[in-house]
Amino acid sequence: MKTQLGNLSSEVITDKSVFEIIKDTVSQGLSEEPFYVLDLADVVGKMKLWQAALPRVRPFYAVKCNNQPILLEFLASLGIGFDCASKVEIETVLNMGVDKSRIIYANPCKTRSFIKHAADNGIDLMTFDNEMELYKVKSLHKAARMVLRIRVDDSGAVCQLSMKFGCDVATVPNLLKLAKELRVNVIGVSFHVGSGSHDIIAFTKAIKLARYVFDMGLELGFEMTLLDIGGGFPGTVASSVTFEEISSTINKALDEHFPHDCGVDIIAEPGRFIAASAFTLCVNIIAKKTTPAENSESVNMYYLNDGIYGSFNCIIFDHAEVTPAPLLPEDSERDVHCSSLWGPTCDSMDCILKNCYLPNMNVGEWIVFQDMGAYTLASASAFNGFEKPCVKVSLPLTIWVYLQQLPTWPTLIKNLGLCQAQLDLFVDDQMTPQDVYLLHVAETVHT
Repeated sequence: MKTQLGNLSSEVITDKSVFEIIKDTVSQGLSEEPFYVLDLADVVGKMKLWQAALPRVRPFYAVKCNNQPILLEFLASLGIGFDCASKVEIETVLNMGVDKSRIIYANPCKTRSFIKHAADNGIDLMTFDNEMELYKVKSLHKAARMVLRIRVDDSGAVCQLSMKFGCDVATVPNLLKLAKELRVNVIGVSFHVGSGSHDIIAFTKAIKLARYVFDMGLELGFEMTLLDIGGGFPGTVASSVTFEEISSTINKALDEHFPHDCGVDIIAEPGRFIAASAFTLCVNIIAKKTTPAENSESVNMYYLNDGIYGSFNCIIFDHAEVTPAPLLPEDSERDVHCSSLWGPTCDSMDCILKNCYLPNMNVGEWIVFQDMGAYTLASASAFNGFEKPCVKVSLPLTIWVYLQQLPTWPTLIKNLGLCQAQLDLFVDDQMTPQDVYLLHVAETVHT
C-alpha cells in the first residue's frame, strides 16, 4: 500500500543525489516505467540566485509551467508568490494554505465564472488588456485591483505572446479613461517579453514603456503601485543568454525608470527559470528495429515509453531541443550509429528525434534527458493509455540544514507532515530520510 508524507510519497523522498536515484532505480530492475527525478537542491539554488541577482523583484511562480504538487508545496513553503491563470490553479494554490495576497490572476482574458470565483476567494490582483474585461470585472468583482498588460517587443523570444495578449500603447489612454469612468481600480502595469527570450534589450525597452504607461495612469489619478515584469528568464545553462546578463539589464532599467524610492512594488512571473533544470527524465527503450537508409547507412529506430503526447510535448508546444544521454555501464564500449527516437503511441507523429547519433543500445536499457522541467509534465496527456511518469525527489541533507535557517521553516515541515524532533534526528545524521518517514508513519498509526 502506498502511504503519503504530506504530498510527498514515501517511495520518492530521499537524500540521495539525482544520479544515485537514477542508478538505484535502474539497477533494481523492478520497473521499466519512465520516471522523473526532481532535484529540490536545484530549486533552492535558483531561489538564492534570484534573491542575489534581482533583490528588488518578488517572484510569483507561473503554475502553468510545472504544476507538480511536490514542487508547488515546496515553493509555497519557501514563501514564494504564484502566478495563476485559471480557477483550478487558484484553488490548487489556496488549498496549500497560500495567502491570497501571494496570488496574481495573470490572465488578461478570463471566464466570467472564474472572475466570480476569484472574488469569492478574495483574489483581487488580476490583469487585463481590453475593454470587455473591464466591464466584466466591474459587474463581478468590485474589489479588483487591475494591472494593465501592455504589448512589448517579443521578437527575440522562442514563444511569442504579444500576438495574443497585451494592448498597444496607443489604446492605453482610452482603456484607462474607461476604467476611471467605471470606477475600476487600476494599480499597475505588466508585460511579458516572451517565453525563452534571447533578447536582453527587450526588458530595457519594456520597462521604459511601462514607465510611460505608469505616468499616464498617475495623470488620471490612479495610484500606480505595481510593476509586473513577467517571465522570459532562462532556466538552463544552455540558453544563449544567461540569467545574470538579463538580471543586470533589468536592474539598470529599474534604477533608471523605477528607482528604489519610487514606492512601486516590483514582481515577476518566472516559470522555466525555477522548474526547467530541476527535473531529469529517464525513459526506457521498449522496442528497437534497424532500417536501411538512402545513403546505405542503417538507422537504429528506438521506441521509448514516453513521447510527444507525454513529456516531450515540449518539442511541439515549447520549441524545445532535447538531448538524449544513454545510461550505459562505465566500461561499455559500443559503436555509434545513426538513430531516431520514437514515442510509444500508435501515431506516426510521435517522433522525438528524427536524426541523432547514439551508441548501439538494447531493449530494456535507459536514456536520460536533463532540463525537462518546463512545460513538459504540465501539458502531457495519457493518450493511447500511456500514463505520465512518476516523480522521485532528491532532497539532500545540506538543503535541510539551509531550510532550517529560513523563517518559513515551520510552514515547510508542516506541509511535509513532520515534526521538528524528527528532523533534528535527520539533520544530526542519526536517521536516514526513510527512517524519519517510518517514524512519522508509526506515530500517526499509534495516535
